[in-house]
Amino acid sequence: MFSTTVLPAIIFLTLTLLYPSNGQLNATFYSNTCPNVLSIVKNAVQQALQSDSRVGASLLRLHFHDCIVNGCDASILLDQGGNITQSEKDAAPNSNSIRGLDVIDNIKSSLESSCSGVVSCADIVALAAESSVSLSGGPSWNVLLGRRDSLTANQAGANNLIPSPFESLAQITTKFSNVGLDTTDLVALSGAHTFGRARCQLFSQRLFNFSGSGSPDPTLNSTYLATLQQNCPQNGNGSTLNNFDPSTPDTFDNNYFSNLLINMGLLQTDQELLSTNGSSTISIVNNFANNQTAFFNQFAQSMINMGNISPLTGNQGEIRIDCKKVNGS
Repeated sequence: MFSTTVLPAIIFLTLTLLYPSNGQLNATFYSNTCPNVLSIVKNAVQQALQSDSRVGASLLRLHFHDCIVNGCDASILLDQGGNITQSEKDAAPNSNSIRGLDVIDNIKSSLESSCSGVVSCADIVALAAESSVSLSGGPSWNVLLGRRDSLTANQAGANNLIPSPFESLAQITTKFSNVGLDTTDLVALSGAHTFGRARCQLFSQRLFNFSGSGSPDPTLNSTYLATLQQNCPQNGNGSTLNNFDPSTPDTFDNNYFSNLLINMGLLQTDQELLSTNGSSTISIVNNFANNQTAFFNQFAQSMINMGNISPLTGNQGEIRIDCKKVNGS
């Protein structure tokens, strides 16, 4: 029933679907070359969480700050030195704030002992983010793997491409769109602020002199405002940490969205998801606030979408032996 030209084409298509090419990420990439990779990463993250409750949120943030700049390529891990004249670690959004680097190094060391030169640092960061979420009560997902590590860093990109807590919703939406993430991804990934901490300096302008008005941000819940003003007094220590979610600060749940409904978003960019009149983000926030399952399902999908931003695959880049430096440097 099939011509001699059609049948081979169908066979080729079937094989392509069953066996993805080197240019595609897939969840079983290390099944033969490093079958214990998932358990090694999860055990290391679990151990880290026992001594540092903040590290889960920090590892998730590390993955986002890596992917948003030139794709998920572990460029954020590179120290200055050799051919790396400017490290992304020293960019404004990362300097003195990115954490969990020691956990990544520990995982890399364990993997090098188990399967040397096989697992990329970029994949380690992606796997550590998933473990951080699932071990903190959030969803689990099959992390697509097969990324390779960059040979360069982009400090200017880190300064300009990573969303800032002082930007408008429109500006942040554009940054997400530029890397292929839509509004639903934006709202779901913002839900990562359901755990973790933020320094006073990232939102203190809302507490006393919002937009130069001499008054607090009118969208802030008055009781919450008083608490934040006490934690972050005018001319106080801007590095003081505050929980994103006052009720369950180390648990991954949908309280972030419930908090937005009562004007308890910590960052201006958090609350703007709900307070921006006419924004398509409002209905998404309401849905996630009332349906944790919907949030968890979308967050998992949005993390997969984010993990697919411009990965290096095949013969691109390299598998770093030390995540902090390019091989041979």
